[in-house]
Amino acid sequence: MMRRAIPETLLGSLPVVLVLALWQGLTSAGMAPPSLLPPPAAVFSRLAQQLTDPVFLGHAATTLFRLFAGFTIAVAIGVALGVLATGSRTVGALVGPVVRVLAPVPKIALYPAFILILGFEHASKIALVAADAVFPILLATYQGTSAVEPKLVWSALATGTSRRKALFTIVLPAALPSVLTGCRIGLVISCIVVFLAEMISSTNGLGHLLVYASRSFRTVDMFVPLITISILGLALNAGFNALRARLLAGFPEES
Repeated sequence: MMRRAIPETLLGSLPVVLVLALWQGLTSAGMAPPSLLPPPAAVFSRLAQQLTDPVFLGHAATTLFRLFAGFTIAVAIGVALGVLATGSRTVGALVGPVVRVLAPVPKIALYPAFILILGFEHASKIALVAADAVFPILLATYQGTSAVEPKLVWSALATGTSRRKALFTIVLPAALPSVLTGCRIGLVISCIVVFLAEMISSTNGLGHLLVYASRSFRTVDMFVPLITISILGLALNAGFNALRARLLAGFPEES
């Protein structure tokens, strides 16, 4: 497993290396002026400086708070509704049309309504993150729980376990690989959406820093939040993959 993981890691880092090489090549060849596309060294040097600045770290912490709050809400709602829709025809009949109508809608279009209802601070951005991340989690949970072998549920019911308890103690653990895949997709979406929300309307957060720097034509400072959210996204994805591998250690298909 370890031997296979190392080449996969190297292969996964290849696109990042190629992008950095292309970026450096464009700036070195003078094909893009530094005022529009600063060299990578200048951006990463500025990032290193910002990582020691409490103000910048405060903005990053604000973004992470909104991201995790919205993602946590999405996981709670998505998993609960996905499991209940599997176990109850009534819940499935109620949830199905809502998913079919709202899932294809770009949730960013709902952001003005969230702002009017919840204001410009944390709540509207957390709501947007949750609204965008909930659907892949819900659908993955429903697909995973629907595919669980019915004999597992019948055996639990035969021993006196209630149907609802069987759903959360038998069906949900059996569907864990699918649920975690939906959560991983939801986490990636959360990173993107929280950044967009902060770019549209915010007085703090990494997205706000990017827009503020662009308005002042400070391109180096404009790239720093973008690189930061990218690094955070990579770190969160790697951390989630490690957690997923740990949780699914006993599953045959994950061995």
